[in-house]
Amino acid sequence: MILNKDKKNRLVTHFFPESIISEQFRTIRTNIQFLTENRNQRLFLVTSPGKKEGKSTSIANLAVSMAQQKHKVLLIDTNFRTPMVHQLFKVSNKEGLIEILTGRSTFEHTVYPTGIGNLDLLTSGQLAANPSELLGGEAMNDLLKKVSQKYDVVLVDAPPVLQSNESRLLAHLCDGVVLVLSRGKTDLRKVVEAKKVLDLVNAEVVGAIMNEKK
Repeated sequence: MILNKDKKNRLVTHFFPESIISEQFRTIRTNIQFLTENRNQRLFLVTSPGKKEGKSTSIANLAVSMAQQKHKVLLIDTNFRTPMVHQLFKVSNKEGLIEILTGRSTFEHTVYPTGIGNLDLLTSGQLAANPSELLGGEAMNDLLKKVSQKYDVVLVDAPPVLQSNESRLLAHLCDGVVLVLSRGKTDLRKVVEAKKVLDLVNAEVVGAIMNEKK
């Protein structure tokens, strides 16, 4: 699926639900549901081979689209170094996932209801010095198990898979992986390399989204 990126209105599925791009996200949503409907898959990691390929914008719009279908959706930002989810939804990032994993807060206290359908956010939180240790630890595993029982779909915004060990750790814990690519920017060799890396951790790549700049 190829999407045009609109820098002025990144949450297109929310502000322009009747647009062509919103319809494309509904198609992506349906494809994911079709691929996983008989597998009880709820946890999906969204990543990209490299930086600035439209990953966070894509996952945010996909989350909104799923919530519009009355699914109970949780969007988690695990990109501790360059978090974007709080900026896209214009919410505070004072407390988030990092505070939960370090025991300084609880999920119930930290999760943010967006008011867009049944979409909740868990932002990254304050910068952590040891992201790999936090995301690969038992606390993260326990949190994913907990939220997978509370939500119909959990979408995990992860760092670029070729530039971060965290994505590989998380991919192993999720039911499926969606790769986001940028047309004209993403090197095909990097796509192949990213797939090999994900295969090494037994991650299941369920599809890809290709962004196209206007």
